Amino acid sequence: MQGYILNIVRVKEEDLIVTLLTQKKLKTLYRFYGARHANIHLGYKIDFEEQFSPKSTINMLRNVLHLSVPWILNIDKFYLWQQFIKLLYQHLRDIEEVDTFYFDLLDEISTRFSKQNPKRCLVESYIKILLHEGRLHNDFSCFICEGEIENDLVLTRGFLPAHQRCLFGQIINKQNIETLFREGSTLFLADEEVDFLWKIIEEGL
Repeated sequence: MQGYILNIVRVKEEDLIVTLLTQKKLKTLYRFYGARHANIHLGYKIDFEEQFSPKSTINMLRNVLHLSVPWILNIDKFYLWQQFIKLLYQHLRDIEEVDTFYFDLLDEISTRFSKQNPKRCLVESYIKILLHEGRLHNDFSCFICEGEIENDLVLTRGFLPAHQRCLFGQIINKQNIETLFREGSTLFLADEEVDFLWKIIEEGL
């Protein structure tokens, strides 16, 4: 079985409680003597076996094999990857059964990270999450007053649109955001705009 490590909690010095995103489930497993086996880290994709434990409510994580990626030693990319993984864990943590969409999306991001600017990749991937969950507000009506937004577009957590007069914040180019929402592409966004959108994502998915 394969999965992405979304969270790690250390217990009893070397033991670990590991939360994994598989294709259809969020699994929480116990790993004995973590320091005596192959290293595992937040964000790693692993191949593993789940072993039933009659003495515990948590099954065991066994025979772990790290499925590496070409960019794993790029500190900047790996840091952003782990930040996104943490956000995804917080977003999915209360769910046991999950759509294959999320596992497939991490596979896609992992592949694209080799060639694409990581922040642009993550912004575009977040648009896919919003679309999948039916949360992309592409009608550009203010979520506070419900009036149409023309030139004073402000975005907040979840890329919710608002007037600047209704929600104080930095105005962002509406035409560029319309293109992003419609095409799922950051091609027409300046690096500064991408950085700004990533800061919004960091507030929570």
